Amino acid sequence: MSKLHRPLGTLSDDTDPVRLTPDSAGWTYTGLRVLSLAAGETRVLHTGEFEAFVLPLSGSATVRVDGQVFELRGRSSVFARVTDFAYVPREAEVELSTTDGLEVALPMARCTRRLAARYGPAEEVPVEVRGAGQATRQVTNFGVPGVWDHADKLNACELITPGGNWSSYPPHKHDEATGCEVVNEEIYYFRIAGRDGVTPSREGFGLHRTYTADGELDEDVAVRDHDVFLIPRGYHGPCVAAPGYPMYYLNVLAGPAEERSMAFCDDPAHGWVRDTWAAQDLDPRCPVTSHEGRVR
Repeated sequence: MSKLHRPLGTLSDDTDPVRLTPDSAGWTYTGLRVLSLAAGETRVLHTGEFEAFVLPLSGSATVRVDGQVFELRGRSSVFARVTDFAYVPREAEVELSTTDGLEVALPMARCTRRLAARYGPAEEVPVEVRGAGQATRQVTNFGVPGVWDHADKLNACELITPGGNWSSYPPHKHDEATGCEVVNEEIYYFRIAGRDGVTPSREGFGLHRTYTADGELDEDVAVRDHDVFLIPRGYHGPCVAAPGYPMYYLNVLAGPAEERSMAFCDDPAHGWVRDTWAAQDLDPRCPVTSHEGRVR
């Protein structure tokens, strides 16, 4: 059994699908919680030594923190719209409430600086189409350096890969402090759409690969809705969406560097593939979403 692949149920906490701390992951910085709130429910959380994003996966949320109130206009599904989000600092009491029900991700990082809470409107989130041909995918850069600089250690972005396409490709790594990469622990949190291409379902699946040059890590796994995969080191990619089943994943990264960065190095055996994209058309299914809703 894989120690890095955490299928649905293995990280659940009562009614919540995912509770992953750095300690339970076996590393230092990066964590993730996914909470499910019923209609009318309120939940109070304490961030402790972690900063976090509050990212609605489905439903809308009211966030109260440090005397501020943020109304997050969410979405019906991660495949339906780019969402508002909030940044909440370490050592904070955070109240989450919802009128109609809410599933919300809290990507988090152990940090040292306490910053102010802040609201991130969906309208200001850049949506990037990356790759070409069957490697075309959407990257929603809501919490990355250069776009969102209001964080101490935490980096996060969302990806949507149309059915049949490959993402996280060429394989890449970020486990050394070199001229081309920084050290980051990374979490992949997967959602897989069902036959309608919008509603998450356990019916569909995708594939994920992680490996090291020395062969100590060499994992090829099928991933389904709500699964988590941990990347402590090594090359990771591709993530492949099975035909008919679009794939979403939330990337959460944090590490020891003083400056936040998502710099990486391609596997030199496969990096040449990037040079072929200039001669290929983009998949017209991308972008999939914007802050206004579905584009395709």
